[in-house]
Amino acid sequence: MVFTRLLAPSAFLPRWGGFARGIKAGIASQCAVCRSWPARQVCEPCVARFAQAKARCTRCALALPADLSMGLRAGPPLCGACAVEPPPLDRAFAGVDYAYPWSTLVAGYKFGERHGWAGFFAGLLLQSPGLVRVLGELGPEDWLLPIPLSTERLRARGFNQAWELCAALAQQTRTAARPDAQLLLRVRHTRPQSQLKREARLANVKGAFQVDPLRAAQLRGRRVLLVDDVMTSGASMYTAAQALRDAGATHITAVVFARTAPA
Repeated sequence: MVFTRLLAPSAFLPRWGGFARGIKAGIASQCAVCRSWPARQVCEPCVARFAQAKARCTRCALALPADLSMGLRAGPPLCGACAVEPPPLDRAFAGVDYAYPWSTLVAGYKFGERHGWAGFFAGLLLQSPGLVRVLGELGPEDWLLPIPLSTERLRARGFNQAWELCAALAQQTRTAARPDAQLLLRVRHTRPQSQLKREARLANVKGAFQVDPLRAAQLRGRRVLLVDDVMTSGASMYTAAQALRDAGATHITAVVFARTAPA
């Protein structure tokens, strides 16, 4: 984290003036990818090129290869890992793959404090087939919850990028579910997951999440949309989901803007 704070936000961006200016502005007159203008943050042609809809595992949102079953597949599509050992999620959505240009844009959003990108990412995420319907089915007793940051990381970063995304989803859909940044807590500071190999990530976040014990009753029998910006191994998402499940949540849907490709 010290390393991250010492670097200027531009260190995470390509050395292309238009690209960097687009990210710094949050809402740009030029597309942050191809520099066409006038445009929103990313122009429609670039969205069409880099955010094409993909078949994804319904339990972990990994992109799936082409379906060669000729329509004979029974049940929802699952990746091999989820078919063998399902995670503590009932459903998962991802907007894009964590690849160019989204990986660079997310880095600028997260580490460069570019809050203005949350609304754009939320709008793109809502194009995921079925997500708007899921949000519309939630009631006022249900929850939209971000993956929380530790106090130390929140203080260093200045904001929780997952909460900004969560709030933007709620605003754009006017879902009846309640967004809340304090119901699910991160009770243990951990090393950044990006610094660890895949097999070490689950151990790193073990016991890191807990539902506020004074509010646990508010989760019993409820549905939860659990939101984050990026999902890599799934360790943080699965551990947080299990904490919600242990508190009595009956249905948990993971929603992430970007999903990494399988290793």
